[in-house]
Amino acid sequence: SSGINAEYGDTETGSKNQRKICALFSGKTSGFEVVHGLLDRIMLSLSEKNYSIRASEESMFFTGRGADILLGTEKIGHLGILHPEVLENFEISLPCSVLEMSLEPFV
Repeated sequence: SSGINAEYGDTETGSKNQRKICALFSGKTSGFEVVHGLLDRIMLSLSEKNYSIRASEESMFFTGRGADILLGTEKIGHLGILHPEVLENFEISLPCSVLEMSLEPFV
């Protein structure tokens, strides 16, 4: 996990630190089931049962292969198979699946 600094106009400094977790799987297959399994394991370790995933429209994902992570009704992250254009832009030759999620609701 890591912290990032994001811009927020409603804070005194105009920014806010956020804790997020990110994982990437790369191999001969896309590994979507690996990052989905990781999400399930993270939620289990947090004793969180009120989460779900729904289809995502994020353009970084292969069409129909991305999902938003919901905690109740709040979107806290996403996971999916990266679109080939994204892989090409970063000169990555193998399929990749990623997971990114905010840890803020759990701290």
